[in-house]
Amino acid sequence: MRLGGPVKAQDPDGWVKEIIELGYTAGTIPKNVGIKDTELQDAFVKAAHVEDIIIAEVGAWSNPISPNEEERIKALEYCKEQLTIADRMRAQCCVNISGSKGPKWTSPHPDNMSEDTFTLIVDTVREIIDSVKPKETFFTLEPMPWIFPYDINTYLRLIKAIDRERFGVHLDPVNMITSLEKYYNNSEFLKDCFKKLGLYIKSVHAKDIILQDMLTFHLDEVRPGKGTLNYGVFLVEMNKLPKDTSFLLEHLPNEEEYKLGADFVRSIAKKKGITL
Repeated sequence: MRLGGPVKAQDPDGWVKEIIELGYTAGTIPKNVGIKDTELQDAFVKAAHVEDIIIAEVGAWSNPISPNEEERIKALEYCKEQLTIADRMRAQCCVNISGSKGPKWTSPHPDNMSEDTFTLIVDTVREIIDSVKPKETFFTLEPMPWIFPYDINTYLRLIKAIDRERFGVHLDPVNMITSLEKYYNNSEFLKDCFKKLGLYIKSVHAKDIILQDMLTFHLDEVRPGKGTLNYGVFLVEMNKLPKDTSFLLEHLPNEEEYKLGADFVRSIAKKKGITL
């Protein structure tokens, strides 16, 4: 697998330098790379190739199911542009969440769980993929706790409903741990994720999760090694995927935390005889 994470540099040389300094072998494309910046896209591809760095993902973070029609259309076009960039750069995937029917693109809302919203997500993803017709990458959805896909079964249901070869899974197990059962039985949950979704996984987020001793049921996302996720199982299952699949740290507050997270992942990988 390829360990990676976000870096601050937004130019190809600085991007590569920072990735190497952090000991990563995968990177995500910065937000400043636009649809018309073909020379900049090519420069990133060349720099990555020279240093054997995998371009893990191009983010399409937006709300293409927004109840605000203007925002929805703008987000839909942005997703198409980002997928076009990902395809041109041969990134492993273009990634977004499904969005939200709430006031923010990541917010919970009662309508998020409706069948109409499920259908809208299916139609939206189909439109994005059918418009771009990617050949070198995949459009993926990251799971969220309060919208489809929120667990393994809704992932599988979406895959079947969307019915597009270029739709894939951006696995984030932590985002799907929403119950005491999954939390304490996370080893079996992880195995089930990879068993049922493995054929569709294009990239994976490396995080951790901890249950707080406070009312009511309260889970926090934390740095790898600071929670209860069984990283031995996580990495063994991850290692069954194609060897260049990216394993990406995210949501940490500073560079030191990213280094600590990466060190923890490497330490568990070493114990399991897994090469990063």
